[in-house]
Amino acid sequence: MSFEFATAARIIFGAGSLREVAPAARLWGTRALVVTGRGVDRAAGLIGQLELAEMVCTAFRVEGEPTVAAVRDGVRQAHQGRADVVIGMGGGSAIDAAKAIAALLRNGAEPLDYLEVVGRGLPLTHPSAPFIAVPTTAGTGSEVTRNAVLASPEHSVKASLRSPHMLARLAVVDPELTLPLPPAVTASTGLDALTQLLEAWVSVRANPVVDGFCAEGLPRAARSLRHAFRDGSDIEARTDMSLAALLSGLALANAGLGAVHGFAAPLGGMFDAPHGAICAALLPQAVRVNITALRARMPESDALRRYAEAARMLTGDPHSAADELTPWLADLCRDLQIPRLRTWGIRDEHIADAVDKASHSSSMKGNPIVLTGEELRVILTDSL
Repeated sequence: MSFEFATAARIIFGAGSLREVAPAARLWGTRALVVTGRGVDRAAGLIGQLELAEMVCTAFRVEGEPTVAAVRDGVRQAHQGRADVVIGMGGGSAIDAAKAIAALLRNGAEPLDYLEVVGRGLPLTHPSAPFIAVPTTAGTGSEVTRNAVLASPEHSVKASLRSPHMLARLAVVDPELTLPLPPAVTASTGLDALTQLLEAWVSVRANPVVDGFCAEGLPRAARSLRHAFRDGSDIEARTDMSLAALLSGLALANAGLGAVHGFAAPLGGMFDAPHGAICAALLPQAVRVNITALRARMPESDALRRYAEAARMLTGDPHSAADELTPWLADLCRDLQIPRLRTWGIRDEHIADAVDKASHSSSMKGNPIVLTGEELRVILTDSL
């Protein structure tokens, strides 16, 4: 057995923990670039705290999921403002953009030099500028991962900047920040977290450290996601989901993912669809196809036992078997009103291209079995 584990230098979790950001940031500099999503006003309180700590702040807004061009603009603005600290506050898009900007501040401003798949894939050789991650959704776990997913519209694909240098110096996870999330965002981001926990649990790179995160996170997501969806003010459910998302980020960063995220990157690049919504729509069918393929070609695989154990963790029934996992996930998606992939414009004529791109995705390397092109086609077709 051999594995490695890496994460943010420091993690602070709990209601009200946003107040910890400004004192920490002030230790690393006096000028901050604050990267946000569309709702810049959500960061007003943080910016006020930073200014009280005698820091000069510049806000940089990311419209939608981050692109290569947006990150270039962010690096330019950071240089113009002489930022020595980068803070990402928002969903996974804002945090990924901030993570990339912090890395490129110290490694050169061109993302395509370092981007996987469509770029040159060069290694980042210098540590990022001090980077603080503050998630306002409970989904991606990006606050503790070592990669940033960027869209490259000219290539119709999403790809990652990836390096241990990109890990945050501080991740602050305050469940109170997720209270305003609307039900649809709660559903898609929450199912992204659940997907990441499940894919890391059965990954070929699973290890005992990651297993603990998944075994803690899966039951929390199972018991609280519906509650958070139905009543956004339920702080106990929000806390469970924030912790599940954090644990999912810790898990995926150290064990990888699988077929769902293998599809999510190319589909997200080809269509204007939220990452979490794509993952949610694919999840039940990907689990079903994986279990069928394992039984046919790798019946001795430990992943089959892990799928059965996941079924027990999610359903709460100690007698559940792997076959009960797909129906449970399908029911959850139905209860959370997850749209089918056709909603985002994905059609039969796009399947061949998506399957080809997914088969070469880095996330697919963690899948518990190498799926055939036909099996990948079935996952996508049955999720339309």
